[in-house]
Amino acid sequence: MPPPTITTAQRRARLGVRHHLAAPAATITDAVTGVVALHATDPATVHLSASARLATPGVSLVEQALYDDRTLLRLLGMRRTVFVTTLDTAALVQAGCSADIAVKQRKLLEQHLGQQGHPENVPEPGKWLRDVEDSVEAALRARGSATAQQLSEDEPRLRQQLLMAAGKPYEAIGNVTSRVLFLLAADGRIARGRPRGSWLSSQYVWHPLDVWVPGLRSWDAEEARAELARRWLRAYGPAPVADLRWWTGWTAGQTKKALAAVSPVEVDLDGVPGVALADDLSPVPPPSPWVAFLPALDPTPMGWQERDWFLGPHRPALFDRSGNVGPTIWASGRIVGGWGQRASGEIAYRLLEDVGSEVAARVESEADRCASWYGEVRAVPRFRTPLERELTA
Repeated sequence: MPPPTITTAQRRARLGVRHHLAAPAATITDAVTGVVALHATDPATVHLSASARLATPGVSLVEQALYDDRTLLRLLGMRRTVFVTTLDTAALVQAGCSADIAVKQRKLLEQHLGQQGHPENVPEPGKWLRDVEDSVEAALRARGSATAQQLSEDEPRLRQQLLMAAGKPYEAIGNVTSRVLFLLAADGRIARGRPRGSWLSSQYVWHPLDVWVPGLRSWDAEEARAELARRWLRAYGPAPVADLRWWTGWTAGQTKKALAAVSPVEVDLDGVPGVALADDLSPVPPPSPWVAFLPALDPTPMGWQERDWFLGPHRPALFDRSGNVGPTIWASGRIVGGWGQRASGEIAYRLLEDVGSEVAARVESEADRCASWYGEVRAVPRFRTPLERELTA
């Protein structure tokens, strides 16, 4: 018997409904859960992505969830990228993704300390690094919270330098401070709290993780990967297995084991083989026509490796050379244009295809809504893309 077919139209309907783009989410928690995790490499994305999915956008709602209620957590996760997730998803990401990243990055830092130290190499780099990590965590617990600079004052070994790319035009000398804090965070020992500046800042105050969010569940790595795969399939499936592997950053073996535990069903995605949760084969009723302005690095366009079914021919204008997406305009499950915020605050946009007068009117209305929500804030994407640059020049 051939596998059931899930059409592209049905995938677009699911995207609109489950990612809270066709209709707003009731709460900030629902908005984040709908996409599993918000990209947070660019701190503005967290607020803009959440606001695109809420009836009443506002930075204060996100900040309250992150820093007051602490129902959301910013952490390093899939593909060595920073995300914001709910606490239960954070526990899965920690066990299923972050712990592996910490092992690999610690080995690399030990190698650099032993071979590229400046002005000289560090003897016994593994022992040295463990001592420094323990000392930094102890200093953080003594303070309660601290900036990277304060921790460097408490533990001067954080100022140990590395000489990278010696003899090349891009040779650089830098402290290990950020890399040690990176490892402590990836190991689930410390957490990023409130930024020192505005919501556009990435200079965070650090806290012991078990103090910032007490009682975070500890998962077995394989069980965590299985549950994370299940959540991804609920939000982004049906989809090719390669998309899940790319999104998580797992090895082929880890992906295979996770899916074996989930027992998905093979499906035909308009000629492309994919998988779906066994209880998720019934059609989703198509939502009413919708339009959304999504920010750079939004989790929806970044949710799959293979994007032709919603992106069409628009990749060159909307992505940079590293695969980072810029601000996009969506209409009923597909990308139809791009946008950017000018220095004046105006939302400039361009439709990359003929969408008809009704959709064009919705796009214009959404541009006005974005401009009013931004107000005096100016948020330039950290990763600039061709169309965004052109629109804001």
